[in-house]
Amino acid sequence: MDSYTFSERGSTEAVEEGRALAPKFDADGLVTCVATDATTGELLMVAHMNAEALAKTIESGEAWYFSRSRRRLWRKGESSGHVQRVLEMRVDCDQDAVWIKVEQAGPGACHTGRRSCFYRAVPLMRFEFQEGIGMAIRKEVLSALFLPAISKAVPWSGEVLTMGRPAV
Repeated sequence: MDSYTFSERGSTEAVEEGRALAPKFDADGLVTCVATDATTGELLMVAHMNAEALAKTIESGEAWYFSRSRRRLWRKGESSGHVQRVLEMRVDCDQDAVWIKVEQAGPGACHTGRRSCFYRAVPLMRFEFQEGIGMAIRKEVLSALFLPAISKAVPWSGEVLTMGRPAV
């Protein structure tokens, strides 16, 4: 099989509107790749591809990545058997990110054995403004920021905790 080659990057208009695949690799020679489940749309993982990994993915129909920590190319599932068969590939507008829609073999994409690498939710600071009170934060958000033991000690009952009064 001949090695896949990429087009030269042309003008901004050619890159953004043209049909040529001309990836913009970063200073380390990588593009970010987002992998989602082709059927459900679930976000599975984010990894990086160098030119060789991108070419091998296009040629083979299986996901190949470049490990920044191990500094080597790897085929997804080469040790776990959790191969990703690529059903569709897209690039973003300036071609510095790749999105692949995959059929995920095995229980999941994460090296921890989970379906997705995105299994932890981060609580957002959702502030509310109430007349005469100022900025307030819901108790469940505040308690989620502390250790689980403290969270259990601060059950949320629907009230808000005030963060101060507005300056007069």
